Amino acid sequence: MTELDAEPAWAAQAQAGSANAFGRLVHMHQQALRTFLRRLAPADADDLAQETFVFAWEHIARFDPARPFRPWLFGIAWRKYREGKRGWIRRLTRQGHAAQDVPAVFQPDPGLRLDLAKVTAALPPEQRAALLLCLGCEFTHAEAAEALALPLGTVKSHVARGREKLVAALGGSDG
Repeated sequence: MTELDAEPAWAAQAQAGSANAFGRLVHMHQQALRTFLRRLAPADADDLAQETFVFAWEHIARFDPARPFRPWLFGIAWRKYREGKRGWIRRLTRQGHAAQDVPAVFQPDPGLRLDLAKVTAALPPEQRAALLLCLGCEFTHAEAAEALALPLGTVKSHVARGREKLVAALGGSDG
């Protein structure tokens, strides 16, 4: 039996209070979740991952065992990222520095060959998250839609547009 096959049983055991089963779920998804968060928020990724796992453990009763665990977990991470970003913007606004401190839209120098990380960072957050989940974490479009709480068509559009932007910025051809 693979970890993926055991996941529903571990989730049910975790809901029944098994810290060991939840630990197995954490172990199973930890690396992919941290990679996803590092690409969204490099400086805060480890803290966000920790907050995600703590929140998931504290709210495991909310998990629907008829659904896959991974999109539920990554959905928590996405919401934690967005909450942190909103808090950062609110703090800047309160301090009166929002206009000065909010990063400008990324305008690459056409003479430079951009790397994937810079191009990805320039995408709008929802588009970047959909692209990272589908291309970087091998989520299906449906799993990404569930994790991001977005309609399936929106996720498909985000992935297609994000991919087009990556290909164009990296000087490739999509054909």
